[in-house]
Amino acid sequence: MRYKIALRKTEEGYSVSVPGLPGCWSQGETEEAAVANIQEAIKEYLAVAEELAGDAIVKEVEVPV
Repeated sequence: MRYKIALRKTEEGYSVSVPGLPGCWSQGETEEAAVANIQEAIKEYLAVAEELAGDAIVKEVEVPV
């Protein structure tokens, strides 16, 4: 899967968030570290979302752009 990320330079390094996943953010001292960290954060975010869905029927839909 691919997700768009918002990467911002800060005084401490880089802040990164995922606009399509509210509350999913991370940071890193370098751009590369921030991207690696957000990849892990996305995995964890999706795992929790799946757990919270419980026994609900989960389906995917395609949205034409």
